[in-house]
Amino acid sequence: MLQRFLDPQVLASISSLDLVAKTVVDGFVAGLHRSPTFGFSQEFAEYRQYVEGDDLRHVDWNVFARTERIYLKRFKGETNSQLLVLLDASASMTYGSANITKLDYARYMAASLVYLSSQQRDASGLIVFDEDIKSYVPPSTRQGQLMRLLHSIESAEGGMRTDFTKPFVHFQEYLRRRGIVVVLSDFYSDPEQIIKVIEPLRYRGNEVIMFHLLDPQEISPKFRDPVLLVDVEDDTAMEVSPEYARNEYREKMAQHRQKLSDKAAAAGLEYVFMDTSQPLDVGLRNYLSIRQRRR
Repeated sequence: MLQRFLDPQVLASISSLDLVAKTVVDGFVAGLHRSPTFGFSQEFAEYRQYVEGDDLRHVDWNVFARTERIYLKRFKGETNSQLLVLLDASASMTYGSANITKLDYARYMAASLVYLSSQQRDASGLIVFDEDIKSYVPPSTRQGQLMRLLHSIESAEGGMRTDFTKPFVHFQEYLRRRGIVVVLSDFYSDPEQIIKVIEPLRYRGNEVIMFHLLDPQEISPKFRDPVLLVDVEDDTAMEVSPEYARNEYREKMAQHRQKLSDKAAAAGLEYVFMDTSQPLDVGLRNYLSIRQRRR
C-alpha cells in the first residue's frame, strides 16, 4: 500500500509539487517506521523548546503537563546538515516513454529530498542547469525556503545541451559549508569527464550522490521495425534496427553505466542507478543513509 505513494505514475496525477513531495516523504517515512532494519536514531539526548512548525509528534506531553511549556525530545544524531541538489534540465531529460519524463522524475526526487531535508531542519539549496546555470537557490533554513525551492524545481524546463563544468564550478565558488550534494541527471556525457568535474566536490569534504536516471526504453528499447532516432540535443539522427537495439545498443548502455559506476566508486562518490518506472524510495533511502553517516 505504501509503495503506491512512491509510484511515479501515481505521482504524475498530482498537480501540486508540494503535495507530491509531502505524499512521497510521508509514505516513505511511514515505511521506515515499520521497517525492522532501517529507521531514525532513537537514542535520547536532550530537550529543546518548541518553535512554530515543529512536528508535534515529538512533543513531551508529560513535561507540558508539569510546566505548561512545550518541549521536544531531541535524539543523538539530529545534527543539522546541508543539502544541495543539482538538477539536470537539459534537452535529453525531457524524454519519456510513458506518462512521465526523466525531468518529471527528477523533479519528484528533488522535491522529495528538499522536503525531507526541511523536515529535518537541514539547510537546502538548488542549482538547475543544462549548458549553463538556469536557476540557483542558495542553501538556507530561513522561512519560506522550501517554497522557494519547490517553485524553482517546478519551473525547471528542458533546455539545451548538458555541460557539467559550469554548474560544478559555480557550486565550488559559492559553497561555504560542507554537506551532501545530490546530482540528478541522465549523465549522457563521457564518464571520465563527468567524474573529473564532480570529483573536486569530494575533496572539499562533501558527500556526493550521483542519481543516474534513465527511462525503461533507454535501458532496453523494444520495437519491431527499424526506427529513426533523433538526438534532442544536437538534432543528429541515425536509423536503428531492432537487432541493434537488442544487442549492441544494450551492451553499450550497460558498459556506459558500469564505467560511470566504477569511476564514481574510485573517486569516492556514491552512484545510484534509477529506472524512472520504479518507486522513489531507492533514492530517498540512499540519501538518508548518507545523512545518517554524517552524524
